[in-house]
Amino acid sequence: MALNVYLGIDVGSVTTKLALVDETGKYVDSYMLRTSGKPVLAVQAGMRELLNKALCEYNIQGVGTTGSGRNLAGALVGADVVKNEITAHAVAASTYVHGVQTILEIGGQDSKIIILRDGIVTDFAMNTVCAAGTGSFLDQQANRLNVPIEKFGETALKSTNPARIAGRCGVFAESDLIHKQQLGYPVEDLLYGLCQALVRNYLSNLALGKEILPTVTFQGGVATNSGMVKAFEEALNTKVVVPDNHQTMGAIGAALLAMENHQYTENKTKFKGWEVGNMHFNSITNQCTGCSNNCEVITIVEGELPEEHPKDIKDIQGNIIARWGGTCGRWDIS
Repeated sequence: MALNVYLGIDVGSVTTKLALVDETGKYVDSYMLRTSGKPVLAVQAGMRELLNKALCEYNIQGVGTTGSGRNLAGALVGADVVKNEITAHAVAASTYVHGVQTILEIGGQDSKIIILRDGIVTDFAMNTVCAAGTGSFLDQQANRLNVPIEKFGETALKSTNPARIAGRCGVFAESDLIHKQQLGYPVEDLLYGLCQALVRNYLSNLALGKEILPTVTFQGGVATNSGMVKAFEEALNTKVVVPDNHQTMGAIGAALLAMENHQYTENKTKFKGWEVGNMHFNSITNQCTGCSNNCEVITIVEGELPEEHPKDIKDIQGNIIARWGGTCGRWDIS
């Protein structure tokens, strides 16, 4: 028996997520894996895994991509919708969390806050530069304290006197953590102190001047950390909802956007098929000398690379899947 589904792909710098929803928007399945600096291979591996664990045949009706690698993923698989992370997370949260008005999202390398009113995004902010406001900050410090990241939350919740750690800067936070460690603070107090520091950083940077109203939902990989959930609830003095599939909400949102697009336009999907997961792709980077911008243009080609790197963009041969990177769009193919 075949099931009509919509595929969403969220390609981030740390992890790549894929999700499926049915024709009613109900969650079907998802898969998450590390991007490891190779987004093409990550998308392909994710597609293979989704297919391998399928309990029935999937008929893809539409595909949506999001995340920092959304254009690349969209070109590879044949996306019908390519949207930013703000839109994807907002759609997923408003679909699965009744009455959501504030979305807190913290991933491995960035963090976001999204303000919704009546299901519409009215404000948002992103942090893509400060390491102290991301999941990698907690990961690194947990490693320093010899605590597996999976045990971080439950250990932090044992704290009775959390350490006050400077969290405005990743470098200062690490120095302060080392200092407190040398003073003999218990590891649980250091861990929960780190949670509080990250929450202070998040609220003072991203949430400054924004009205945070319930229902508040916490999404992204860091939402798995129960210590972070408690720290947010204490700081905001309100309950924080962690959705069941909080780690893959971006991909779920992309799938929902693909569903909406298909139902509204009734266009046939551009999806290239599950066999994309087994194709061989390569990228070629050239500098365009057409003007003083000297843009770096990236070309994705199916098959093996030529023995000699083409010096000029127009000399690239083969099945060109996508090309982008120029300011003027002269070479773009997507």
